[in-house]
Amino acid sequence: MKQNIIGREKEKALLERILQSKKAEFIAVCGRRRVGKTFLVKEFFEDELIFQTAGLANDKMPKQIKSFYEDLVECGLPRQHQAPKDWIDAFTLLRELIKQSTLPRKVILLDELPWMDTPRSGFMSAFEHFWNSWASGRHDIVVVVCGSATSWMMDKLINNHGGLHNRLTYRLFLEPFTLRETEQFLLSRGFKLSRYDIAVGYMALGGIPYYLDMLDASMSLAQNINELMFRPNGLLLHEFSNLYAALFKNSDDYIKVVEALSKKKSGLSRTEIIESTSLHSGSGLTTILKNLEWCGFIRTYKNYRSSRKDNTIYQLIDFFTLFHFNFLADKKYNNWNAMQGTPAFYTWAGLTFELLTLYHVDQVKNKLSIKGINTVEYAWRYTGGGQGAQIDLVIDRGDNTINLCEMKFSVGYYTIDKGYEMNLRNKLARFMSIAEKHKSIQLTLITTYGVEHNSHSGIINNEVVLDDLFA
Repeated sequence: MKQNIIGREKEKALLERILQSKKAEFIAVCGRRRVGKTFLVKEFFEDELIFQTAGLANDKMPKQIKSFYEDLVECGLPRQHQAPKDWIDAFTLLRELIKQSTLPRKVILLDELPWMDTPRSGFMSAFEHFWNSWASGRHDIVVVVCGSATSWMMDKLINNHGGLHNRLTYRLFLEPFTLRETEQFLLSRGFKLSRYDIAVGYMALGGIPYYLDMLDASMSLAQNINELMFRPNGLLLHEFSNLYAALFKNSDDYIKVVEALSKKKSGLSRTEIIESTSLHSGSGLTTILKNLEWCGFIRTYKNYRSSRKDNTIYQLIDFFTLFHFNFLADKKYNNWNAMQGTPAFYTWAGLTFELLTLYHVDQVKNKLSIKGINTVEYAWRYTGGGQGAQIDLVIDRGDNTINLCEMKFSVGYYTIDKGYEMNLRNKLARFMSIAEKHKSIQLTLITTYGVEHNSHSGIINNEVVLDDLFA
């Protein structure tokens, strides 16, 4: 039921528009594994869903078709119809099931579609024929297809150059929960966590509903993470390799890229990725980078006013992947409880809090009262002579103002001492030397609990705290 769906306001609005449409709709719902694609579709269209099926992982055509047929029978097709011998027969039977329904809007969910498209099965040509020759001409059908295998979804569906070229009426990419949605989800499961703990949990697991649903409200957050990822039988112990294998063909190459990116928090250029991974430059690497970005594992950004030809930077932003490479990949640590409060914990939390902020830039802009102003977000780093400088978030605003955002994680008020004040003044001086002269500069500090006001804190123009990221 729709009231069971936590958050997802934009997605629900889109699905409602599709439901009220007066024409056939063909929607692809994409997103990384475990993000809740199937749950969203099933819950939202519960009253209109007349057929649902899912492909079988690593099974051949006969079993795929048999499963499809059994689901047709389960959804009301009389078994008197002969079992299909191929996909053309299977989609012909789906037509018969649809004709039986008297619902004004009939929703068909084909889940894990890439698994149905086994080699030489003729699945895609049969599916194309079903849509193009019959379903698209009706006014009462909504076909929803889901799939975690990003390579397939991009190549065979979204960028299809055959019979399904430009046939999709909507593309819905489902992102992980925001902090606010994560809080709502955990509250619905009986948790009473502080926002500090919710943020730390988010920095470890990301806003992935499937992972969050594994948490046990009777244990602390640290105990939960320990049980899930550090115990020999932890439910998420092997999730990393399963995740990439499910999403991408040639997943080893994808893992090489994210591993290289995990070692440089500010990201790498394409040239630097090639040097770090020994992968060849070309269309293969381009596909890997596009698919990783499409799935939300990496982001691309430009360095502010950089004159470098290779100015696009690729940055790893998937929290679960970062946690894996920080704590699980080399099996250096075996107890998350013991990690709390250690230098390794605070180093990881400091770096990951920056990404948490980047993932909630809209909330930052809302706090700064600039949500209605056109903005472009950059990063910036200076590596010339003298002391280097780096700003991870530069918000270049349409009102001739630039916010330079510094992010600092702490367990209490953050104290700016003389050394950090001088560091900030160096960054300001370096940045102002290359910034457009007609633009004003505001230094913004984003912390967990705010800044302790002292003789050094006056350098800050704006403050954003963790609570603001939950807006």
